Amino acid sequence: MSGHSKWAKIKHKKGATDAKRGAAFTKVTREITMVCKESGGDPNMNPRLRTAILRARSIGMPLSNVENAIKKGTGELEGVTYESFTFDAYAPGGVALFIDGLTDNKNRTTAEVRNILTRKNSALASPGSTAFLFNKRGLIAVETKAIGEDALMEIVLEAGAEDMTVEGDVYEVTTDPLSLEPVRSALEAKKIPMRSAEVTMIPTTTKKVTGSEAKNVLALIEALEENEDVQNVYANFDISDEDMALLTAE
Repeated sequence: MSGHSKWAKIKHKKGATDAKRGAAFTKVTREITMVCKESGGDPNMNPRLRTAILRARSIGMPLSNVENAIKKGTGELEGVTYESFTFDAYAPGGVALFIDGLTDNKNRTTAEVRNILTRKNSALASPGSTAFLFNKRGLIAVETKAIGEDALMEIVLEAGAEDMTVEGDVYEVTTDPLSLEPVRSALEAKKIPMRSAEVTMIPTTTKKVTGSEAKNVLALIEALEENEDVQNVYANFDISDEDMALLTAE
């Protein structure tokens, strides 16, 4: 889980800038609109919508933005029609990438993603060639200052979580995708704040990269995530804490 965990922490720090926040707002807006269109605009009846709203709150997205995104998804306001996409790719050092997103023009998005990969000495791979290296899991992050480890462990395991680990200043709770909602609800009932709660893709194996290769992998992922159509980039890199500290300090 090292690749996911470390990149998530980097994104959390970088997300403070106005430009990053604006891009994050756009991505969450699209997600909310899409899940409302597919499953309705009532958060009580749509777990995916509740998760998307939680993500919107975690990045400080105004309530009015959330409400407008919901209305676009339900048809109360005019909105753009998006379709989902996935790409398999390989980064420097043989790191596997699985990219997903939402777009109103798949041909444009494909060209843009291919261009980013080419510029970063990477390439698209055949469909399915990297997806099998990742497992879909629910993942909840709770800051360690919010609650003691034993107390949190008891709550989440009772609610159906699979495992819990400590990654620096964050507890990471993993669940089956279908168990994400009951575990999240259990934490919410106990008024335990969550940094994030989402269904994600966790690598089954990792690829160790160091030095310039590690730097290039992180630069590639950041460039891909700057594209408004890209919602998530999952990678199976393993970069040491020492290298990560040096790279993020640059």
